[in-house]
Amino acid sequence: MASLRILCQVELPSGTLRFWDGSGGPFVDYEGDIYRSCIINEDALGQIEAAINAEAFTLSLVLSGIDETTSNSVWEDYQDGNIVGSNFRILLQRCDDYDQPTGDVKVKFTGKISNLNFVDQAGDTGIRSTIQVDVANRFTLRSVTNGAVLSDVDQRARARVLNPTAPDDRFCERIPGLKDKTVRWPNW
Repeated sequence: MASLRILCQVELPSGTLRFWDGSGGPFVDYEGDIYRSCIINEDALGQIEAAINAEAFTLSLVLSGIDETTSNSVWEDYQDGNIVGSNFRILLQRCDDYDQPTGDVKVKFTGKISNLNFVDQAGDTGIRSTIQVDVANRFTLRSVTNGAVLSDVDQRARARVLNPTAPDDRFCERIPGLKDKTVRWPNW
């Protein structure tokens, strides 16, 4: 029976980190990229599905079971202030009946890291690192860091930079007109 692998790829200044959701050894995709195993929190599948289907979404993932070397590398980038704004992608890899990759990986969500929290727990077996990553896609990033929403002029300028071939963004013009509209469900 064919299966899907959920893959995460983070572009940090110190290098690209690749994770797959599951336990066991490394996973090698169809192109030869190596993904380390980690465990994504229980709500991840629903959040990933919403992030893939939604237009504006902030994805919050908890990655646990990360090895010490990777955790230290992420910590160094975090201390240098280079984490926020890094590219984060969720990919899906189709696998055959023997869990071997078939075909190319499909990019399903792309965003930028907006926040990162570390939680390290010491136990009998060693230190266990858990990293909570908040990732916002480009539609969510319309707000400014102080929490204010971009003005109409700012929004148009930002839209021209993000998608130069698209027509002029009139989103902010149209929103005030929607307050007087009534939503009617189909009457079958």
